[in-house]
Amino acid sequence: MLCQSCEKRQATTHIKTILNGELKEFNLCPECAQKLGYGSFFGNIGFDLDKLFGSFMDGFASEKSTKRCQSCGCSFEDIAKSGKVGCANCYDTFYEELLPSIQRIHGRTSHTGKLAHSAGTEVKIRNEMIKCKNDLEKAIKEQEFEKAAELRDRIRELEKSVSNNSQ
Repeated sequence: MLCQSCEKRQATTHIKTILNGELKEFNLCPECAQKLGYGSFFGNIGFDLDKLFGSFMDGFASEKSTKRCQSCGCSFEDIAKSGKVGCANCYDTFYEELLPSIQRIHGRTSHTGKLAHSAGTEVKIRNEMIKCKNDLEKAIKEQEFEKAAELRDRIRELEKSVSNNSQ
């Protein structure tokens, strides 16, 4: 790919910027990148640290790239580069690798969604029970035993109302 600035030399520097919500990509040769202030961080050091660090990372990259999704053929490295998952099966294939990112982005790893107003009372009670159980586990871990006792009692009330509704 040729440099988009001089259109003479091979582009080795790829720059992505977001301006006013629009993604712009530029491909520049080392000389033009240096002129525009995008030179290598390690460029002025006597030896090429980029290559040195790259050689350390080669072993890690090959480990991740060997594992591929059975459906679409994506590797975790492909997903990390593009920021997009190849298909629905990638979530199962790369579960362990994706979990920290999903948790960091969304705050949790399970989808709760919204509950329709027309949903039955039993569904609403079961959802409240799940929330109370999660809160109970958290209260026990944080040693908030009074709050845990209140939640335990609330869960018992909800279980009774579910059993009464199903009879």
